[in-house]
Amino acid sequence: MTENIIRIATRSSPLALWQAKYVAKQLQHYHTDLQVELITMKTKGDKILDVPLAKVGGKGLFVKELEEGMIRGDADIAVHSMKDVPVELPEGFHLACICERENPYDAMVSHRYQQLESLPEGAKVGSSSLRRQAQLRAWRPDLQLLSLRGSVNTRLAKLDNNDFDAIILATAGLLRLKMPERITATISDTICLPAIGQGAVGIECRIDDQRVNEMLQPLNHDQSAICVTAERAFNHRLEGGCQVPIAGFAQLHQQEDKTVLHFRGLVGAVDGSILLKDQITGDPKEAEQLGITVAERLLERGADNILKALYE
Repeated sequence: MTENIIRIATRSSPLALWQAKYVAKQLQHYHTDLQVELITMKTKGDKILDVPLAKVGGKGLFVKELEEGMIRGDADIAVHSMKDVPVELPEGFHLACICERENPYDAMVSHRYQQLESLPEGAKVGSSSLRRQAQLRAWRPDLQLLSLRGSVNTRLAKLDNNDFDAIILATAGLLRLKMPERITATISDTICLPAIGQGAVGIECRIDDQRVNEMLQPLNHDQSAICVTAERAFNHRLEGGCQVPIAGFAQLHQQEDKTVLHFRGLVGAVDGSILLKDQITGDPKEAEQLGITVAERLLERGADNILKALYE
């Protein structure tokens, strides 16, 4: 491997390719003589489209094949949407950096209705996420929450075909694919708390690959990394995967003369009958511990029973 080439493992979906090309452009901005090669792969999550993700094993469905590509030596780094990355990585690998986070909120897309509140009773709402389904069922039990899989374009096509009255997608994906006009409304985090890592792009590589680790350092966005650290620590303590009804959202705020980290966590029953919530504010340097503390509070209130029921 020559010193001026880096190979990026990526999924082949339009959004994944956008993320990989974004990382490639950033790398070449900081390392002007660098050549970048994209190695596209199909993951299990890309291939199984007719079954809800939670039923086919949520952990690593969109990243395992990329990691295997790095293990084989086919690629030097893998670019991930952070909400798809399991809390446990293969031995010898780590998240070398978190790029600056895009808008982390959920978006409603609809042709006929302008807000979630204006959806009629019994409206058909499409979403692949148990996190969204749990929170929306708690808020509006009358809605029909239906599974919706596939790429962003595939999901939009189903809406355009009138299969749904509305669908819920990540705002970040629509913005990155240059489709801001498809966003009918941004969903308040008081209705639907975002997913762990939503809107953030992470780069995984070998811990011992000094050349690659050094190349990646300029791409790390400290504030985004701090927030994602709290969120992933929360998920790790809960032993949750990527496809479970867990939400965690960290934000940095100015409080008087200092910056503080505010973290909110949620575990819900998929039918919306139970939503356990907690929050904490503290020193950003303690991001990991803040996430763990909220997780332990929710476990004390029965979060483990909710999560265990999913696997029975």
